[in-house]
Amino acid sequence: MNFDIPQELQAYLNELDEFIEQEIKPLEQENDNIRFFDYRREDARTDWGRGGLPNEEWEALLAEARRRADAAGHYRYPLPREYGGKDGSNLDMAIIREHFATRGLGLHNDLQTEHSIVGNNVGLLLMLAYGTEAQQKEWVPEMLEARRSFAFAITEPDHGSDATHMETTAVHESDGWHINGEKTWNTGIHKAPYDMVMARTSGEAGDGHGITAFLVPTDAAGFKIEEFLWTFNMPTDHARISLTDVIVDDSTVFGGEGLGLQVVQHFFNENRIRQAASSLGAAQYCINEAVDYAQRRKPFGKPLAVNQGIQFPLVELQTQCEMLRTLIHKTAWQMDTIGNFAVSDKVSMCNYWANRLCCEAADRSMQVHGGLGYSRHKPFEHIYRHHRRYRITEGAEEIQMRRIAGYMFGFMKQRAPKGVKE
Repeated sequence: MNFDIPQELQAYLNELDEFIEQEIKPLEQENDNIRFFDYRREDARTDWGRGGLPNEEWEALLAEARRRADAAGHYRYPLPREYGGKDGSNLDMAIIREHFATRGLGLHNDLQTEHSIVGNNVGLLLMLAYGTEAQQKEWVPEMLEARRSFAFAITEPDHGSDATHMETTAVHESDGWHINGEKTWNTGIHKAPYDMVMARTSGEAGDGHGITAFLVPTDAAGFKIEEFLWTFNMPTDHARISLTDVIVDDSTVFGGEGLGLQVVQHFFNENRIRQAASSLGAAQYCINEAVDYAQRRKPFGKPLAVNQGIQFPLVELQTQCEMLRTLIHKTAWQMDTIGNFAVSDKVSMCNYWANRLCCEAADRSMQVHGGLGYSRHKPFEHIYRHHRRYRITEGAEEIQMRRIAGYMFGFMKQRAPKGVKE
């Protein structure tokens, strides 16, 4: 077995690093843009006068970075070549995301906003896989040029991770589908012109089948943003919305009637393995910074690094990073070779452990740095606050562990859900 990064991919990582140094780093320094990444970052990113929404200048900077990355041929990397991509594999994306996060905070890859110069492009990938011919003809050109997008309305206030008991319903009547219900943690809805709303169209509470995805215009009558929820890591673009007799036609059905949850599940594994890789990279960054500081800092006349009380916790974290890296690479490779759903348990293992590890590494690096580590002049508090989110979102730790147990004890099967293309 060969555990080396493929030579072609290593060459591409070098190309990406050169692009970052030549294009992205200078942009990061222009017009005091560094305020979005230094000790002022949370305040600079947040428009407190608009209820804590992302600052317009901050979002414009992210858009400019993506535009430059797209012009250079990097942003669409995971897309098929016919759409300007490079057919990037799951292994490629995992290695790239880890590499970026290991570099630390920066405009090249901001995990708080899911921004990267190598885009995840989940919405577009979903459209290519599950959109009708008419939907693809209308949406794909607009999505490629970032002129159209949709947010995701899955979670409900009273049900959280249990999507099969959602109370939002869609009833087909003579003038179209009538949607009624409420959603929360509707990320990105402050800008998205459409919302992918999950609603029960048939079946009973608890059934996985019978939930349909609708691409609902956010300016539709009866669609209302009730509030934006402030979070541990501001700014917020996470809203609670309500739908009161929102009427849409059949052209808004996405992925087939009754197959909404199954369609989304198709990309859960891809999102989770990439998120795991990003958390691993951020953990490695924190460890690297702690080791470097411990070698330079000399209280009581000797470097911190000579103390086993400093060494041993970092040794344990580094050991976990090495083991997790191997599992992530193996799992991503298997996703590419034998299919997404053949290794769902391993994806969950990677995801929940990586997110936990990142929080532990940030906390330890904070401790090694002492008072400076606790300040916002170091990035550890930002990394901790952001990655603490992923122990709840993207599938909470407990949901991931429950999923692993389902496969271990035979309650679940390693296969694609009904209606999902493997």
